[in-house]
Order: sequence, then C-alpha cells, then structure tokens
Amino acid sequence: MEPVIVVGAGPVGLALALALTRHGVPVVVLDETGGKEEVRPARTVVLRPDTAAFAARLGCAQALAGDGARWSAWRTMRRRRLLERVAFAADGTAATDRDDSGAGASPVHLPQHALTRALRAALAGEPLAQIVHDSRLAAVEQDDKGVSAQTRGDNGTWWRGSYLVGCDGPRSTVRKLLDVRFPGRTAVERHAVATLRTELPWPDEALLHRSPARHGGGRVSEVSARPLPGGVWRLDWLLPPGRELVTPDALVARIRDSLAGWATEAADGSADEGTAGGRPHTGLVPPYELLDTGVHTVHHRLARTWRQGRAFLAGDAAHLLGALGTQGLDEGLRDAENLAWKLGLAWHHGPTEGLLDSYQVERRGAVAARLRAADSALPLLRDGGAVRWRTVLPGAARGRSTLLTDGHLGRGPLGAAPTYPRTPLTAPDGLPGGTTVGTLPGAPVVDVPVTASDGASVGLRDRLGHGLLVVLVAPGTGVWDRRHWQSAGLMPRLTDAVGALPMRAEILVTEAYPGAAAHTVLVVRPDGHLVAALSGVRPEELAACAEAVRGGADGATGRRPTADVPAQGGGPLDAVAEPVVDAVPVDPPGSSVLDSEGD
Repeated sequence: MEPVIVVGAGPVGLALALALTRHGVPVVVLDETGGKEEVRPARTVVLRPDTAAFAARLGCAQALAGDGARWSAWRTMRRRRLLERVAFAADGTAATDRDDSGAGASPVHLPQHALTRALRAALAGEPLAQIVHDSRLAAVEQDDKGVSAQTRGDNGTWWRGSYLVGCDGPRSTVRKLLDVRFPGRTAVERHAVATLRTELPWPDEALLHRSPARHGGGRVSEVSARPLPGGVWRLDWLLPPGRELVTPDALVARIRDSLAGWATEAADGSADEGTAGGRPHTGLVPPYELLDTGVHTVHHRLARTWRQGRAFLAGDAAHLLGALGTQGLDEGLRDAENLAWKLGLAWHHGPTEGLLDSYQVERRGAVAARLRAADSALPLLRDGGAVRWRTVLPGAARGRSTLLTDGHLGRGPLGAAPTYPRTPLTAPDGLPGGTTVGTLPGAPVVDVPVTASDGASVGLRDRLGHGLLVVLVAPGTGVWDRRHWQSAGLMPRLTDAVGALPMRAEILVTEAYPGAAAHTVLVVRPDGHLVAALSGVRPEELAACAEAVRGGADGATGRRPTADVPAQGGGPLDAVAEPVVDAVPVDPPGSSVLDSEGD
C-alpha cells in the first residue's frame, strides 16, 4: 500500500499526518517551505477543549502547558459596565454567575508557531512519516488504485500515494488543480492586532470590551484582550468596514487608550461594581513593551466539494471563517481528526464510498452550519438597531453580548463542538437493545473517568484516536481490584464480542455516564462521537455498530449519502452552505455569493 500524501505543513497538515501515523498509515508531507516556522507573536490560536485534547494526544501536551495559557476567567463588558464574568476553576471546569451559561473548560491560547513547532517535532520522531521540504505541488493525477503528485523545486519529482489531502491553505494549489470552486464573502471583518507585554488589571482573565470610551485612538466598537504566558497579551480591535489604513501612530493610540481606560476603570472600581458611568480616563498609561502588530482580515468561504475520488481538502483549503470569535484552526483540527481515522480504516481494510463520503457530509455540514450562524448573527451584532434578534439564532435570547461570548468560549451555534446527527455512519434504525443516554448519537461523548484493560485510570478522551471504544457502565468497579471484575459478570462475554469485531477496538469501564443505566454499553468512534448505546452486551448489535462505522452496506454499493445540513434561505451564504451530493450545484441567479478565489 502506498502512503497518504499530505500537501501542506501547517498545523492542520502536520496534525493530520501525525494522526494517520497513529493509525498505522505511512505519510509523505509535501512542504513548499524550507521547514522553518516564522515567529509572529501576533499570530496566536485559541483551541477549544476538544481540539486541545486532540493536540495533546498527538504529542503537544508540553507545548500546550508551557507555551499556552488557560484563562482563569472571561469578562464581557459594555462601556464601563460588567455584563458577564465566567470563572474557570483550576481543573478546567467553569463556574459562572449565570445558570444557563453552558460554559465548559477554559480554551487554550498559544502562539501558532509554538503549536506548529511542537507538531513538527512530534512528526520528526515518527518512523512512518516523511517530510519533504521545498516541494511545490504542480500536478495531481488519479486512477482507481491511487494518486500521483508532481512537485517542483529542489525535490521535484513524482510521488505516488493511496490518497492525497490538500491542507495547503486559503490559496490551495490542490483545490485549484481539482477545479473546485471556493465561493463566499471577502473581508467579512477586519481586526487590528497587537501583542505586548504589560500588566492588565485582571491577571490571567480574558476580556471582550464592547463600545469602550472613545479617545485619541479613534472610534472603537469592540476590543478583546487575551492573556498569554509571561505577562504577554494579544489585543484585537474590530475595525470599521472599508479599507481604512491602520497607521502605526493610530495603532499605538489605540493601545494607549485601551490600557489607560482599563487602568482607570480598575482604579475607581466602576467595572467591577457594574455601574454605567461615563467619566473619561485620567490618561495614565501603564508601562508596556510592544512585541508585534498586524491587521487580520476575516473571510467566509466554503469549498463546493471536499472530496474528489481519492483527493480531499481540509483546513483553510476547504473553508475560511473567523468572525464573531469563531476559530478557523479549531475547525481545521476537527477536519484532521475526522478524516484520519477514516483514511486509516480505508487504508487497512479497504474503502467504502459511505466511509469516505462521510467526511464531507459531516465536516462540510458542520462548518456550513457555523458559517450560516455567523452570517445570520453578523448584521444583528454589528449593525445594532431595533432588530428582533432574539428569534434569529437558537439560544440567542440571552443577549447579544452573551452570543459573542459563546463564540469566543466555544458555546452555542457559533462555537460548540459539532454533532453529526444525520451521519451516514450511524447505527441501523431500530437497533435491538438500543437505549438512550445523556448523549445523542453523533454527538461528542462526555469525558468521564474510565479504567482501561491495562489498569490505567484516565479520562475517556485520552483513549481516543486509535480505534473503536466500547465503554461498559459498571457501578462499583472502582472499589474492586481489576483482576476480579475483569473475569466476572458481563466482562468475559463483552471481551469475546469485542474481539470478534471487524476493526480494532478497546474495552473501557466507567462507574457512571450521564443518563446511562448500569450495564449500558457505549460504542464510541475514534474521534469521540457516539455511535450507539446498548442495554447490556449484545454481540450482534455491536457488530452492526462496527459495520456502520466502516461505512456499512450502503457505502459498499457506491450510494452517496444525503447531507446533514438542508438548504435554507435567508442569508448570502446559503448557496455556499448547501452540501454537495451527486453533482456540483451552481449558484442561483442573483446570488450574493462571490465566485472569485482572490482574497
């Protein structure tokens, strides 16, 4: 079997390559650069709990802990009034003054070059991986058995692979060679960015400040401050629409005004007391060291198709998003985790159309829903006015500022981890012995403590990424020695049933799972999404679940599954968000979707 060819050595390409090697798949990474990551302090990433856990499993735990920061709290302010404060405990769980906040663990904030460096170091130690630098892709050819890729440069040659994945960014060469359209909207938002070392009044707390006082820095509708290790902060100012030039003097004025305003508010205690005063700040600017600056432009685009035969798109090559606190790299890492185990199954056991098509159905549908939510929220959150915004987005009734907080913290339609309720890899309808638990099929499982067959006591997420997980809910096992319960009760029969499955699987035991009765068996995909919950040990039903995860009988016949995001009206991205099933649709006449691939 030929290796999988990954084009692009950014965080998504490196993460995909690493995840493939964990599934025993050899990988060739074509990197058009010389292998040295540009150090830009102003280019940082925010990882949600699920993507941070994925990066940690790939070998980046030390970088996340050393170069990343977990916030102790998140503040949302408007003018001089504190609207909401979400406090995160030391163990990552969240306490808040709102009963319906739905807050989870704190995100991890770190420089992108630190994450890329850690991924490169981990991949360098993998015997199944080969990174080829100074290799620019020139051509892609496919046949029934594999993919051929021609590169130019010092290492120019033809490469042969079983599959090819384009992780080569917004101007993807793979996407263009496959002739895949990339419609969407350009310059949805612009932000001025600065990274500096200073002391802010709220150590280790991130801040979203809406409508701060206007001073010499010009009109500012929104500014965010997010801490990094070593007293470093990243500040982002939302810029007004248009192409107004952000001069160095204007950016320094914004920095000084923001720092002075926060220092004054902390000194008089107005922000903490929640008053709505309008007294101007004293002009005293705390000392700061400016490290890096830039202007970040947000585009919203979605590739028409993410799979053509044995070639796939992932990350920025497949989608661009990032307005209202959403994180494009988060979605790119979810692409990598979703695709890696499916290519691993196809590489080892042979592909089915249902398995390979499920990547586009699940991931393109999830990103399309995210883009649609942002597209609906943008005019309401940015334009203001007497709009009935509470009825537009599910869960938006808590307020505009809280909706923004949801995007930054990974909650609600703008930020929550995706679910795949209509995935083609679902268990058969009417599965005998099927039961319901607190997690719906297709949704991410809860990270409950589990005990593995080797005696390790870890979180459920720690065992993801290798094969199917079969989790037995067995209250009381925690007080017994593992040698006793492994050979008692349901365990021998469960061990035999799992050993007969047509794919790699691991048995885990947990004391409890939300909504699950004793002796419930959970079947969990390698990326942490629930396949089904069964009442007791049912070998035939377990085998049916494993067959569904492999693509099922429908995939073997070549039938393309229906997408999980139906077309909807009401926004300029609707034509973009419509999933591709049997053919590449064209934009309807009069659509506001932009066909240009330029930025």
